[in-house]
Amino acid sequence: MTSAQKTTLGILSTIACIVLLVILYIASQVYQDWSRLPLGPTLAYPTELQLPATWTASPAPIQPTVFATRAPTLTLETDTPSSPFLACNTRPTMTILAIGTDVRLGEHRYGLTDVMRAIRVDFQGQRVTALEFPRDLWVKIPEIEGNLKTDHQKLNTAYAYGSPDFGPSLLARTLKLNFGLNTDHYIVANMNVFADVIDALGGLDVTIPAGGIDGRTSTDRSERLVFPEGPQHLNGQQALTLARMRNVSVFARAEHQNMVMCAVRKKVENPSVILQLPGIINSFMNNIQTDLTPEQISQLACLGTQMPRNNILFTSFPRELFKSAEVYDLVLDQDVFIWEADFDRLRSYVSQFQSGTWPSSSPLETPEPGTSRCE
Repeated sequence: MTSAQKTTLGILSTIACIVLLVILYIASQVYQDWSRLPLGPTLAYPTELQLPATWTASPAPIQPTVFATRAPTLTLETDTPSSPFLACNTRPTMTILAIGTDVRLGEHRYGLTDVMRAIRVDFQGQRVTALEFPRDLWVKIPEIEGNLKTDHQKLNTAYAYGSPDFGPSLLARTLKLNFGLNTDHYIVANMNVFADVIDALGGLDVTIPAGGIDGRTSTDRSERLVFPEGPQHLNGQQALTLARMRNVSVFARAEHQNMVMCAVRKKVENPSVILQLPGIINSFMNNIQTDLTPEQISQLACLGTQMPRNNILFTSFPRELFKSAEVYDLVLDQDVFIWEADFDRLRSYVSQFQSGTWPSSSPLETPEPGTSRCE
């Protein structure tokens, strides 16, 4: 090879390296921009939401249109770290509203809310606390009076009245108005897809408490509703049935859900779950909506790998705060069951929850009544 050829080759190699570096730089910028985009509509919260004048109340499931999960025109957050690979214990505390709907597959944007939990994620303290809100609380719901001629309905209808475009926002505003809960983000999932996820994980191992759990009713005496005490391996449908048991109190139902979620947490710690990720992701397709960004999801996943299992707490308001009652529902034109409660006391508990002072989160202390910890 001549000297001129060597010089030419060197120049071309240098140019190729520069082009490759430029491509890598552009690709990294594109990825960072994409990773900071919310995967779904952000919360119109607390003052942006305006239900259209033509909106009508329809808490029953409606056939949905095709839904795109990404919204590339949404604005970016200002507190997002510059890289998704930064240590996840540097992020500020985040409150996520977790919503489970009770409708058919593919219709997560419609229907009543079967599960409503505020999840406080303390990245720096490596602690996650979930507070359950009873679905039968009689609350004031903003923006609905013009259409319903009443501004009060059960809490689990707020999402339905805001569907399909403002379901999470209307529920978030309702929780803020009545209980002072400040929501940063939301995630909505169809409860029915939960069974597919559990099956993709290979089932769950739970220990049913002494006496077992009997979910049979006067109209349904199926043995599928009976869970004997002791260790049990549940498939997806069994886990969903346990979590949605309706003949028990709302508080016992929350305890069943806590049991199942702790079993899920334990299951995903197994390295073999990585091989099941394609099936898990496929289960969630078209059945989940969130305004979290890919970057934030990666930070939550990072926290999950570092956080001790007993730093996950599930809590409910003290049971003595609630009293069963009936109220006339103008929409249904009949009396309905509700929980009466002192909302000022509930607001006080929510304030303590958001500040991290309630419930007590020390792993050395006995959990407060209504609070359980993943062991």
